[in-house]
Amino acid sequence: MLERFNQALDHLEGCLDREIDMAEVARIAAVSEYHFRRMFSALAGMPLSVYVRRRRMTLAGAEVLAGERTLLDVAVRYGYGSGEAFARAFRSVHGIGPGEARLAGAVLTSQPRMSFRVVVEGSTAMRYGIVEKRPFRVVGRKATVPLVHEGVNAVAAAHVRGLEEQTVACMKAMNDGEPAGVLSAVVYLTESREEGAGADYWVGVVTGPETASKELDVLEVPAGTWAVFDDHGPYPGSLQQLWRDVFTRWFPSNPYVARAGPELLRTRPVEVGVATESQLWVPVERVGGSAKA
Repeated sequence: MLERFNQALDHLEGCLDREIDMAEVARIAAVSEYHFRRMFSALAGMPLSVYVRRRRMTLAGAEVLAGERTLLDVAVRYGYGSGEAFARAFRSVHGIGPGEARLAGAVLTSQPRMSFRVVVEGSTAMRYGIVEKRPFRVVGRKATVPLVHEGVNAVAAAHVRGLEEQTVACMKAMNDGEPAGVLSAVVYLTESREEGAGADYWVGVVTGPETASKELDVLEVPAGTWAVFDDHGPYPGSLQQLWRDVFTRWFPSNPYVARAGPELLRTRPVEVGVATESQLWVPVERVGGSAKA
């Protein structure tokens, strides 16, 4: 899969001076555009749109410094209809405007071309299961939080601490599905998985599709396939490493792609630095057909 991703990035590189057909880029990678954007963000640590803008402004910066074209010609070459729009994009990457860049001693920022490769860091196998689930609901409490890649997510932790005992008891009484018990569910609000990107963070339980609650928030989850990973290690570092491994090791090595849907996580106990038993559910679909449980 990584070879196809690199071929797609090579094609994208050749389109930086014109409109990019992202559907065609994804086709070269042999995945959907949605999955290509999610995988790129997970592997690269930035949204695809940010990478494209930085690469365009890297090439544009070289042409600005060369001085062979007018600034408007450079703007049009890289897809900007006005000098003002080009100047804003240029400044967002380089910290100075294109006019200032032509002054002696100007310093610009370069975004290198990306390619992905597998780095062998050990021989640890990843154990997983594939589960088919009918439609269900997550019933609980929701908060919008920033993504945190390392360490405790203070906003998410505050949301958990703010739950009343009566609310948690109500959740537990409604649980009638797997994964069992109180869990968290994450719904990403953008294609980005970079640090600080927004996500809806749920604390709740799995219920049947007909379960209703006036006191709690309800998240509808359609039927689909889930890859389920077990983890044991100190919280939260072990879980954060598992999440990285799923996207950088497991997906490139298996015939599945991520699909839209919440990622579910059940952890016992939730104490910083304490070894926990966890189960991560990631929504997936099989490449070229439906998965079998």
